[in-house]
Amino acid sequence: MTNSKMTEKEKCFAQMWYDPNGDPSLIQERAVADELCTEINRLGQTSDRRQQLLEKLFPNRAADVTIMNPIWADYGKYTSIGKGSFINRNAYLMDEAKITIGENCFIGPNVGLYTANHALVASERNTGIEIALPITLEDNVWLGGNVCIVPGVTIGTGSVIGANSLVSKDIPANVVAAGNPCRVIRPITEADRISHLIQH
Repeated sequence: MTNSKMTEKEKCFAQMWYDPNGDPSLIQERAVADELCTEINRLGQTSDRRQQLLEKLFPNRAADVTIMNPIWADYGKYTSIGKGSFINRNAYLMDEAKITIGENCFIGPNVGLYTANHALVASERNTGIEIALPITLEDNVWLGGNVCIVPGVTIGTGSVIGANSLVSKDIPANVVAAGNPCRVIRPITEADRISHLIQH
């Protein structure tokens, strides 16, 4: 299939430069997600209606996922969320490309997962074109508050990202990482266990 025959949506998911406002289906999908987010964020956490709307916004989420208000997503349908995961207040899932959140992930407040990137040359940027790259959080990842993750990043199983970090490169499994830019600080080891401190 040549580029000239591809829709803007097809270009998007082929990780090519595309025009997000040049495909009516993308515009409509974003409008639906915006309306769903707005209505969800007006409702209480235990509202049955809220749960129904969350199912529409995030059809690829496990039933036991907890999502706090407010929640924001560009599409919702391109994000998958594994069982046992928790998303705290004011998370933004910019799912122009696929966002994969594994099982038992903790997403802190004000976290942003940004899949879209824009042209550096202003005249090109002003045309509105962008490119979207997927973001993956493997199982048991914890993102502290205000973490920012940029396009194309994968965070490995069990890793912890410190608050206010900017994650611009892949992070391996089972490490503590933090900073701007985010860097591995140390591995998570048996010495980090707190079981002996918990009273039963």
